[in-house]
Amino acid sequence: MERTETKSVKVEIVLDVICAASYIAFVRLRRAIERTRADGARVEVAVKPFRLAPDAGFDGKPLLDVLTAKFGEHVVAETRQATADAVRDGVILAYERAVAADTFEAHRLIASAAARGLAEPMVERLFRAHFTDGLNIADLGTLERLAAEIGVDRNDAAADGVRAELVGVHERGIRSVPRISFGEGPAMVGARPEKTYLQALRTAGAGG
Repeated sequence: MERTETKSVKVEIVLDVICAASYIAFVRLRRAIERTRADGARVEVAVKPFRLAPDAGFDGKPLLDVLTAKFGEHVVAETRQATADAVRDGVILAYERAVAADTFEAHRLIASAAARGLAEPMVERLFRAHFTDGLNIADLGTLERLAAEIGVDRNDAAADGVRAELVGVHERGIRSVPRISFGEGPAMVGARPEKTYLQALRTAGAGG
């Protein structure tokens, strides 16, 4: 009997886990990926790091205070609107609880999880930790606990490797996230509807 080769789609997503748009895009993308996998296709996801606020520090200052100081009072209304919009995707953006955080160590944890085939659940947990649980994802102890929840026994990705990835992303001209590409197709910047991601997956899987 002739064996049918399983289709495989490669997806790359450049994101930061303190970026609300990245969170929404990731949630929608994962749903589209789950539907595609349920149809029998293989989907390989590569997560690339981006530091939205490399000067955020590690001491966990209230996020709204930091955003207001940087962008002005109008940011409060914008976060309220973003919070209301996110509910439709089942996402809780608790800006009043969230703390500003440098994400270098979080990206190193994602790389460690990826080496164990656990990048997708690790990314989701980090998003939820930051936006919903109000945890400081720059704190090493917090990251250790989150890693244990997902089954990542240690954060052992090389720091130099993560720095090289960050440089590589910058050298590719990427200045905003999320940025998602499917196979050899063009990249999509910003959060798109789930159906858009699903169609992109099916097109890439069909080789077109």
